[in-house]
Amino acid sequence: MRYPSAVLLVVASALVTAACERTAASLGSPPADPRTQAAPAPTFDNARAWAHLRQMVAIGPRESGSAALRQTRAYIRRAIESYGLTLVEQAWTASTPVGPIDMVNLIVRLPGRRADTLLVTGHYDTKRSKDFRFVGASDGASSAAMLIELARVLKDQPRELTYEFVWFDGEEAVCWDWYECGKPGAPDNTYGSRHYVATARQNGTLKSLKAMVLLDMVGDRDLVIHREAKSTEWLADLVWAAARRIGHGATFAEPRIGPIEDDHVPFLDAGVPSVDIIDIDYPHWHRATDNVDNVSARSLQIVGEVVLAALPDIEKRITR
Repeated sequence: MRYPSAVLLVVASALVTAACERTAASLGSPPADPRTQAAPAPTFDNARAWAHLRQMVAIGPRESGSAALRQTRAYIRRAIESYGLTLVEQAWTASTPVGPIDMVNLIVRLPGRRADTLLVTGHYDTKRSKDFRFVGASDGASSAAMLIELARVLKDQPRELTYEFVWFDGEEAVCWDWYECGKPGAPDNTYGSRHYVATARQNGTLKSLKAMVLLDMVGDRDLVIHREAKSTEWLADLVWAAARRIGHGATFAEPRIGPIEDDHVPFLDAGVPSVDIIDIDYPHWHRATDNVDNVSARSLQIVGEVVLAALPDIEKRITR
């Protein structure tokens, strides 16, 4: 169909006007500054965490001072540096009931708007055993894997506080029964956390530590985490409230368990609010059966989601 010339002129004029208006609007509204845009919500990827866990278990027993633990450190370093992050080694020689042992804490720091620091921690060594091969799938590998994935997820997120991820060496006793080997003032465990706190006292950074979240034995296939008696009340409240809010209240159970000697204790003793997220009822604890058959990626996902949900609440409590 042919249209009269006048009609065509009207249509063309309207199209030109609309195009000009769009151009003017675009010129008057410059692109949004990416620095002011909200970062996408952090998402924990249990497939990544599970792969890290399996890789560390495949290394085998990873006792403090061993070649296998050096190999584990190298693995963690490769993973962290692949995300463009810097891994710092805090090395020292620990005095133990079996003699001096070289130990190394691993630290990743994510600067925030403030120097005040929120710690997310776990251990990466395994218990020494002469009677069986202990690979520590939950007790050692789960927390180490969780920290790698949490560092990846949070590295590009805006934050008020500085975050520090710490993989402690020497959480496990070098003697099978640490009650027999330990002595007052020098227990045969928590070497890494005690050294970290002592170093923070010495260099004056202890006062900047505002809270510490500890992950330990969080891979149990039948995961149930109870509130640990020594943990700071307000900090545990925020973690368990976050779990209920996102639908994991059944896993983060309300009944309390007794005090546990773990890496949070040196921080509590130093006045740093701390919470221990641990499944202490894990039936394969310090047994040869603590292997990949008795842990699950789903458990890592649950804990990862709860930690990510709780961290903003912890920040608000500290900064308000």
